[in-house]
Amino acid sequence: MADEVAKAAEAAKAPGGDTIFGKILRKEIPAKIIHEDDQCIAFHDVNPQAPVHFLVIPRKPIATLSDAEDSDAELLGHLMVTAKNVAKKEGLNNGYRLVVNNGKDGAQSVYHLHIHVLGGRQMGWPPG
Repeated sequence: MADEVAKAAEAAKAPGGDTIFGKILRKEIPAKIIHEDDQCIAFHDVNPQAPVHFLVIPRKPIATLSDAEDSDAELLGHLMVTAKNVAKKEGLNNGYRLVVNNGKDGAQSVYHLHIHVLGGRQMGWPPG
């Protein structure tokens, strides 16, 4: 937990800058992409926290959920539908968890909006 807090604090120092996700979108660094369309991509997390753990990110660079505008509503819905469709493709038929970390206190470590999709095991409650 302390490691995630430290990562979030470090990432919060330079929001809006180029991120690892921007580099993945531009194909400058490799990722195990499992879905790609004109609005978003989904790829496996390099540090999985569950047997199945992938991310869904918009192509539009929105730093945090708090930075999304009302005009982004259709894109945000598309991210959720993509998460659902990829979860099915990945065999998460017994359920899964969606997580969006927002800002420093939310332990956001990459300032490019992203949805974590975690599954393949029973999730605990409460999270965090």
